[in-house]
Amino acid sequence: MQKLKLNDEVVVLSGSEKGKTGTVTKIDLKNDRVVVKGVNMKKKAVKPSQENPNGGFLEMEKPLHRSKVALISPKTKKPTRVKITKKDGKAARTLVKCGTTLK
Repeated sequence: MQKLKLNDEVVVLSGSEKGKTGTVTKIDLKNDRVVVKGVNMKKKAVKPSQENPNGGFLEMEKPLHRSKVALISPKTKKPTRVKITKKDGKAARTLVKCGTTLK
């Protein structure tokens, strides 16, 4: 079981985007990267094509390493670590700071 899942609310812990919050939109397990909505926006030059006849610059979200983000506790609204616990024979995500179990 992975500690971060899609649509989790996270905060960026380090780097130029430190302190920004957003939801996880994509997870790349092979490279340990996550894409957070509205965070780490970069401009990319695009050549003209059929779907974009003018070309120009696109602003897109780039991935962050998963160690740079932390899950936000729904109870305390602060960043927290996640641990995997067994509950009724199934793995569950439990927040370290407040002890809340997530689905």
